[in-house]
Amino acid sequence: MSAKNGSIKLVAGNSNPALAAGIAAELGLALTKAVVRRFADMEIFVEIQENVRGSDVFIIQSTSYPANDLLMELLIITDALRRASARRITAVVPYFGYARQDRKSGSRTPISAKLVANLITHAGVDRVMTLDLHAGQIQGFFDIPTDNLYAAPLMVRDIKNRFDLSNVMVVSPDVGGVARARGLAKRINTPLAIVDKRRERPGESEVMNVIGDVSGHTCILIDDIVDSGGTLVNAADALLKHGAREVYAYITHGVLSGGAATRITSSRLKELVITDSIQPTEAVRNAPNIRALPIAPLIAEAIGRTAAEESVSSLFD
Repeated sequence: MSAKNGSIKLVAGNSNPALAAGIAAELGLALTKAVVRRFADMEIFVEIQENVRGSDVFIIQSTSYPANDLLMELLIITDALRRASARRITAVVPYFGYARQDRKSGSRTPISAKLVANLITHAGVDRVMTLDLHAGQIQGFFDIPTDNLYAAPLMVRDIKNRFDLSNVMVVSPDVGGVARARGLAKRINTPLAIVDKRRERPGESEVMNVIGDVSGHTCILIDDIVDSGGTLVNAADALLKHGAREVYAYITHGVLSGGAATRITSSRLKELVITDSIQPTEAVRNAPNIRALPIAPLIAEAIGRTAAEESVSSLFD
């Protein structure tokens, strides 16, 4: 495959080698030879080992744990490509770290998502491609074109293949995620419920109430990020307490930090389905009730369309 004006090059950082290889395989391309390593003091060094002059280059790099290191890799790879005369540089960031800091949460606090957008832009990126941004307005933090892809079509296909939709209810685990849950419920033509929660402190949540009659239903929780897993576990307990038959969760980004995998495994959640936007840890891979959906085909199709100057949004019509 080649771009409309030059060849396509794929460059991978260290965030998710398996995903990068999957995207390259879908496009029928080899990953561009590059070295992304560290000196003894953990300073990052990048060397692009192929000619990229005049090429349409896509950097595949989630900014997941360790977020600061992987973000710095992205910036330095971008600088290396810009100085190597790449024609266009697109940062493919399946999981955009710092997205949860999209507004001032209190006095004298930063808007870190905007700062990260500025860093990426000023490093020399021409375009950004990401997946299920935590807040859609983050696209406006960039002064360059930004494509926000959606995992919903993958989830809809999986849900239709695995469930009797006549008995399914889509549930938002909090009020803030209602729009996302309503969109998926509309796609599969099922009713919607909401879990109302109160967050006492960061990383902890207390479920207060369930809005909607979930009795006898198979409930599917929908969200963009699962981190500690506390919200999901509490939501599942609340739904079962209100008569739900079983509870599943479909979450785009499996951050699953600390003991989250153990928390999910020991919970009453029947299954947690995530995408492979973030490279899973060994604990996540070994968890019996956590499953990953591959997103390489979706991202590869979006890359191909971008390179050919074709519509990306039509993927989700």
